[in-house]
Parts: sequence; C-alpha cells; structure tokens
Amino acid sequence: MQALARVASKKSWGIIWQDVDPLILPLVFMTLTAPPAPADARRDLLAAWLADHAEKYALDLATLAPASADASFRRYFRLASAGAHGATLIAVDAPPPEKCREFVQIAQLLEAAGVHVPRVLEVDLDAGLMLVTDLGTAPYLKALTDAGPGPQARTLMRDAIDALIRVQLASREGVLPAFDDAFLRREMELMPEWYLERHLGRKIDEATRGMLDRTFALLSASALAQPQVFMLRDFMPRNLMIATPNPGVLDFQDAVHGPITYDIASLLRDAFLSWDEEFELDCFAYYWERAKKVGLPVDADFGEFYRQLEWMGLQRHIKVLGLFCRINYRDAKPHYMADLPRFLDYAGKVAHRYRPLVPFARLIDELQGTSADVGYTF
Repeated sequence: MQALARVASKKSWGIIWQDVDPLILPLVFMTLTAPPAPADARRDLLAAWLADHAEKYALDLATLAPASADASFRRYFRLASAGAHGATLIAVDAPPPEKCREFVQIAQLLEAAGVHVPRVLEVDLDAGLMLVTDLGTAPYLKALTDAGPGPQARTLMRDAIDALIRVQLASREGVLPAFDDAFLRREMELMPEWYLERHLGRKIDEATRGMLDRTFALLSASALAQPQVFMLRDFMPRNLMIATPNPGVLDFQDAVHGPITYDIASLLRDAFLSWDEEFELDCFAYYWERAKKVGLPVDADFGEFYRQLEWMGLQRHIKVLGLFCRINYRDAKPHYMADLPRFLDYAGKVAHRYRPLVPFARLIDELQGTSADVGYTF
C-alpha cells in the first residue's frame, strides 16, 4: 500500500486559496480530497507500483496502455521494456479477491510441466498487482477464425492438445482444489438462477426443477467417475496465444483437479467459434490416441470416451448459459450474451443424442423454439 500513499502525497492542488470564495471552500475541499473513481485509483496504484520496478526492468512507464480485459475484474496493461525479458511486459491489475496467489503458484506448476505460460517477474499479493512476461498479440482465436478448419487450424489445435497432455501428465492429487459434486452442481445452478429466472423471467415449476435435478445428478456422476487430473477450466482458443514454443497459455488461475475430458471438451466446443463434426472428431481422436500412448487414463473404448466428453461438455454448456447472464446482469458486461445461442445449440445436440438426457433436451427445444431430429447414440 506504500505505492498508493505515494500517489496521494504527490498531488498538487495548484490553487491560490485567498482567491476562493469562503462560502464554497468546503465544497472545493471535498472535491479535491474525494477519492478518484475506482478504476482510476487502481491504475494509479499500478503505475506507482511499476515505478518501483522501472529501473530493474527498464520500463517505459509512459507507454502503459490497456492490453485486454477479462470477464472477471482483472485488467491487463502492456508497456515497453528495454530489459532482458522482452520488448514489452504485461502489468496485471487483479484486485482482491482475484486470484493472484493462485496465478503465481499454477504458473510455476505449468512451467515445470513444460507448458509455455507467462513468467511472473514481480508480484504484490496484498494489492493484487503483477508484472509478467508478454506472450504476444497473436491469439489463437483470430487465427482459427480466419483460417477455418484447414491445415493451419489442425496444426494449431494439435499444438494445443500436446500442451494439454503435458499439463495432465504433471497431475498430482492434493495440489489443486477438487472439482467435486458440490462444485459441479454449483456451476450448473447458474443456469436456472440466471438464465431461466433472471434472463427469461421463467418461473421454475416443480416438474422442471425435478428434471433439472435428475439431469445435474447424471452429469455430475459421469464427471466424478472419470479419472481426475489437473484441469485448467478455461483451456480454449481465447486463452491461447501463438508463440514460441506454441502455444502460450493464459488465464489458468482457476485450475482444479477434475475430470480428464473437461479441457479437451472446452477446447473444441468453445464460446467464440464452432467446428464441423469432422474437424472435431479428428481433434478428439488425436487427443485420445496421444493420451493413451503416453499413459494417461482415458477410457480404452473411444465410444465411451466420447460419451464422457460430451456429457462433460454439457455440464460446461449449462454453466456457461447462466454465467454469461450473470456477467451481463451483475457485472454490466453484455457482450457475452451474443453467444448464448451457440451454447443452447451445443446443449441441445448433446442431450438429444443420449436417451437419459432427452427430458433436458425437450427443455432446450422449448427454449430454442425448435424440435430436433437427432437419433439416439446411447
């Protein structure tokens, strides 16, 4: 907090007090001493903290500029550096209770596993500030969107899958929080609370509640029956960067110990782009073959592995439908709402393929106003 104190001490009012009407002096004083807007205060705090490290990393503080935002309250800034860690570095503003401590710990874990992640150069855990290396400005999402499902996309996705396998091979119990039944159900409950009730204004009757409870129980049981490994939770093209070595991996502070199919499902069934079935299956098969070869405990039968993956993906789709609505209504970030139809489509296709999930599929059909014509798989 010394950085914040120094910001205050450097303020200069620049006022000749005898020229001020005594009747408005209290108002002037209140204006001058009022705290800045929260965002400005955090940026001032970050800038002052960076000044403490400017000489060590040859930082050009005048170049500090927004790099990207996040669905949470984290913010990222880029600034020039003439030091040994690259021409630019990333300054992270992660106000508590954002997970700086977890970011630092998991970054070390992933780096030890041979995964390319930002290196944490400086951190103030109490203030929620970090200085990390820059993985560049070439996100997977743009490259994949531009390329479509061709050779370039296949190469990029296989690089990502190889990195995921390295993460999973490093798994150890007791290191990361468990993605347990309570965790799984808490995520899925976002859908009835924020999507059905808040967004659609739909009252959940007893029959719907019972159907949701049964569906959530099936999905949770399937997830917990899988082998449990390190699970990054947000392993998707938006959080991958084209880098050397490829890919650079971002946004891993929420990692847990959970089902082996979760991250590969989130990689291919993403919030921001969709693939045709042929490309999806090619990537899923590549992961399954590679995972078996290096000894990861994926199911020996590809059909059962694919069923586990689809049910795991459905759990995530249910969560995201509620999460995006919560981000909109609670956090005033509406731009995620445009992707709700994508997740309804994901959820409907999966639910219609499996007989135990058909009651949930009917709800999705009703929400979409459509009637799917898809055959049963199991």
